[in-house]
Amino acid sequence: MRNRTVGLEEGRRQLPQLAELAHSGQGSLLTKHGKPYAAIVAPDVLLNARRRSSFLALRGTGKGLWGKATSHVAKLRDEWD
Repeated sequence: MRNRTVGLEEGRRQLPQLAELAHSGQGSLLTKHGKPYAAIVAPDVLLNARRRSSFLALRGTGKGLWGKATSHVAKLRDEWD
């Protein structure tokens, strides 16, 4: 389904209708001076987006990444003592 684009003031006046559309699956993009400002979407859309972009989703991906770099940085720091 295609999202609606609505100006911020118009969105304020139409909030009940936009909320009803979001509940039925059609989100609305609110703009301010023609630029995207906020969105009205169903709660499940927001929760799914948060889960996908969570830092916890990246857990474990850096294993071993800093092992060699840490010793190199330590040597560089020791040069200043």
